[in-house]
Amino acid sequence: MIRTTRQLADGRDILYFDDDRDAPVRQARDTRDLPAVSTRSELRFDPLLGEWVVVAAHRQTRTFLPPADQCPLCPSRPGRPTEVPESDYQVVVFENRFPSLAIDVARDVAPTVPGNPLAELRPGFGRCEVVCFTSEHDRDFAELPPERARLVVDVWAERTAELSAVEGVQQVFCFENHGEEIGVTLSHPHGQIYAYPFVTPRVAAVLRSVQRHREATGGDLFADVLAAERSGPRVVATNEHWTAFVPAAARWPYELQLFPHRRVADLPALTGEERDAFVEVYLDVLGRFAHRFDTPMPYIASWNQAPAQAREDWWLHLQLFSLRRAPGKLKYLAGSESGMGAFITDTNPEDVAEQLRAVTW
Repeated sequence: MIRTTRQLADGRDILYFDDDRDAPVRQARDTRDLPAVSTRSELRFDPLLGEWVVVAAHRQTRTFLPPADQCPLCPSRPGRPTEVPESDYQVVVFENRFPSLAIDVARDVAPTVPGNPLAELRPGFGRCEVVCFTSEHDRDFAELPPERARLVVDVWAERTAELSAVEGVQQVFCFENHGEEIGVTLSHPHGQIYAYPFVTPRVAAVLRSVQRHREATGGDLFADVLAAERSGPRVVATNEHWTAFVPAAARWPYELQLFPHRRVADLPALTGEERDAFVEVYLDVLGRFAHRFDTPMPYIASWNQAPAQAREDWWLHLQLFSLRRAPGKLKYLAGSESGMGAFITDTNPEDVAEQLRAVTW
């Protein structure tokens, strides 16, 4: 993999990633006249839930579902410069123009939220990056050739390693939102990476469960769950290094977890063989999601990587889930889910696994 670093007109970094086969020289300049990015995000602590909330009001003006001929993630062409100055690319990463978190965020914030001394206030420190998987506007990740999908995995790993080394970053989150029903605001095939200055609520909750299981049984919760699922009825796809299964207590109508068979903390720790094996299983299950109904399912692909302070307790895995429960019907997070955080699922996990195994295309 060859990485080329350039800067956009407003000073943001843009990184081109090419495989080693006849990689072009990346020298195109960003000719746009852009104002400097100014981020005033805040972190506000919810004392009742014990969780951080990011307040990023400046994102209200971000680009929203432009037509294909005005897509800012497509390569630049004469007379229409975009976020990517080159006329073509393989995989590209750049700092989000409308970030929720930023390294250079304004630091002049009060110690607490006005009127509530229990609600701690911090600058919205961190980093938000956009990852474009291909220059082709109408191609989904499920349609990428294996060698391009593998390049994306290598990019995720490279960015995870670099961002994890930034002082103050506690967790790196690589993810893809796919489909307008999910809330995607740009239809070009892309994902994002967040570098958080705190451990996210999901990871914190899982770590507490890991600790409780160790104290109660002396065992490794991740290993025990994986061993049980690999021999159970909910496996959808597997190979020598990975297993994709519907979790026993799936929250979403269609949900998979992809686990490597070897304990690793994060993406950089995967071997080349394990990365190839992941691509094989991942493209398989994405194809099943795309062909389960008459139209492709919207989905979120969510990498669960180790936080900075708990690497020895973690087991890397990917969540892939969709809120589509039937043709033309979505699962909404209504009263129980949104109000109380108590999920009520519309599908049976064993049935979902059987349905996904039966998908052909």
